[in-house]
Amino acid sequence: MIELPETHVLSKQIEQTLVGKTIVNVRANAHPHSFAWYSGDPAMYSGMLEGKKIADTSPGSSYTCGGNTEIICEEMLLVISTPIKYHEPGQKLPKSHQLLLEFEDSSHMSCTVQMWGSMLCTPITNVKSIGHFDNTDLPDPLTDDFNEAYFDALWNSTKSSLSAKAFLATEQRVPGLGNGVLQDILFNARIHPKRKLETMGDDDKGLLYHSVKSTLKEMKDGGGRDTEKDLFNQSGGYQTILSKNTLPHPCRICGDRLVRQAFLGGNIYFCPTCQPV
Repeated sequence: MIELPETHVLSKQIEQTLVGKTIVNVRANAHPHSFAWYSGDPAMYSGMLEGKKIADTSPGSSYTCGGNTEIICEEMLLVISTPIKYHEPGQKLPKSHQLLLEFEDSSHMSCTVQMWGSMLCTPITNVKSIGHFDNTDLPDPLTDDFNEAYFDALWNSTKSSLSAKAFLATEQRVPGLGNGVLQDILFNARIHPKRKLETMGDDDKGLLYHSVKSTLKEMKDGGGRDTEKDLFNQSGGYQTILSKNTLPHPCRICGDRLVRQAFLGGNIYFCPTCQPV
């Protein structure tokens, strides 16, 4: 699933490609999905969005808690946590989609839910109606507001019995940081996903903070991860260290065999040598 680096990539591409286009047709929930979520009745989306011009976009940091793609359509706001694709006029559209926007030039934007995803639509003045997404007090970790002092406070307010994965990738403590980007962050800090915070000293905490900042920046600057697709259905240019793509290969540092395990509702990847428990 897309996470923080991909939302930055998508936002920039949408700014370059869709801003200024007028929406002429909207289809929401055309192909129902059990884990596709909307704000209110998706049948109302056409009335809220048709005739609106795409005015701006952001990586979920202007109106919501981050880690989503925000698309501003005049006075309306779309908050999207699914992959987003752009289709040139005449290009074949996906057979299944949960949100499809058609523009005046016959180009389209589609959202097709993979595992789960939200496609929320609300007036900008009523952002609070979309619940926990309205939490702009949490800084984007790619900004200066997410500094070492902020990370220390986050650490000190968390139960020390939590694992590294639980600390970083649950409860949206760090907006947009999920199980996908977590793997390389922990590898670069040489911290095992199951390791408890109470076993870590200040040096470990410092390594983890700097890895959050540097790894996410590298992913964003690389155009997103190679496990995800951008607006034009192209794989990201950042080569993941730990993912389904690299599992068959030995660790790039020590040559040991990489491991995949189920933990806290998802798979974790790690090198048992470089990341001891």
